[in-house]
Amino acid sequence: MSALYGLTLIGIWLGLTTWFWKVWRRVRAQPDANRGAMDATGIVFAALWLGVSFWYGGGRTIYYDMQVRELCAKDGGVKVYETVKLPAEKFDQFGAVRIPSKQDAKPSDEYYYESETSYYKTGNPDMRRSHDKIIRRSDGKVLGEFIYHARRGGDMPGPWHGSSFGCPDLSTLPNFENSIFVKGDSK
Repeated sequence: MSALYGLTLIGIWLGLTTWFWKVWRRVRAQPDANRGAMDATGIVFAALWLGVSFWYGGGRTIYYDMQVRELCAKDGGVKVYETVKLPAEKFDQFGAVRIPSKQDAKPSDEYYYESETSYYKTGNPDMRRSHDKIIRRSDGKVLGEFIYHARRGGDMPGPWHGSSFGCPDLSTLPNFENSIFVKGDSK
């Protein structure tokens, strides 16, 4: 459906561009036409047409990516308020600690995480903020939080996948849980 929509949109744009070109040439060719005024009008219209087309086809993603970067600079990333030593048995074979969500946590789980996603903008594109917190059950203290901002979509529709952008860059961050929980001695 999206591919057909994108190809249809491109076809309509090409058809309108061709139609505008033909009308402008026909009006300009009239014997009583003021060619200087027609040329100026054609140049202004072409600049507006291409500008709006660029904005729809790619400028929106650039604009919203800039907004995501600004939001990320304000509060994005991992913040650790307290580190906790856990026995080596709590870590899996990859050295990661698995912390359940609040909904999945058993009463015996000492720690759980809460996630909240809020949208700055929905539609195409959408912009969102994801906020994860790891909490100690015994006293309700937040041990750390991770805030991620992202843009998804906003590209020219077509048979390709839509783009996305988020920050901070997840490939450069340490594992959120491992920022809080460190290996201690085995029991």
